[in-house]
Amino acid sequence: MPTKGKTAIVTGASQGIGAGLVKAFLEKGYNVVGTSRAATKSKSLNASEKLALVDGDIGEMATAKKIADTAVDRFGSIDALVNNAGIYFSKPFPEYTTADLKALLSTNIEGFLYVTQLTVKQMLLQNTGGSIVNITTTMVDHPIAGTHATVPMIAKGGLQSAALNLAMEYAKQGIRVNVVAPGVVDTPMHKDGPTDLLRTLQPMGGISTVQDIVDAVMYLTEAGQVTGEVLHVDGGAHLGKW
Repeated sequence: MPTKGKTAIVTGASQGIGAGLVKAFLEKGYNVVGTSRAATKSKSLNASEKLALVDGDIGEMATAKKIADTAVDRFGSIDALVNNAGIYFSKPFPEYTTADLKALLSTNIEGFLYVTQLTVKQMLLQNTGGSIVNITTTMVDHPIAGTHATVPMIAKGGLQSAALNLAMEYAKQGIRVNVVAPGVVDTPMHKDGPTDLLRTLQPMGGISTVQDIVDAVMYLTEAGQVTGEVLHVDGGAHLGKW
């Protein structure tokens, strides 16, 4: 018997921003499907009546189908999706390999495509609108010298462009699609990073917290008249040189 209430899907849910989002949705009364390669083994997540965990490679259609089926069979709907799963690594442009490109596109682009297609199909069946939020990065539009991020930005830039086009495609059906573009965030990805250097990558001289990103996503999820928006959470880095 499906549980009543709205249901959110969070990809890349096992740690960092993803785990923070799962907690925030649960606190707001949502049912949640959290997914990652090893969501059921995450120390940050505990399956419950309101939280279903799905393991799998987000770059595979079979995983996306399992996620969507879990949401509908267990909770009865899909009302929100956060495409948070992603990988990032940097090296000088000539050094990127075909394997590098395929890995970036599999997780970031195919991972978005499959689960979002199934989400949109379900939202159209429900005919009650819905929210989709993609997590990209401020570097899509505002490169930082010395970061060597050209190839990863093929994927992140694609996510951002797709979100804006999808927002227009389904505006009349009430399916809102937005983007949160973080700068440097204090997540496990940066646990061994040079903090003093990272602080110089935005004009406010700080590092965003997971909660900063979660707050932005939750706002967009529930902002009924906001669609096609790119919300930068980067201490002003997108404004230009500082």
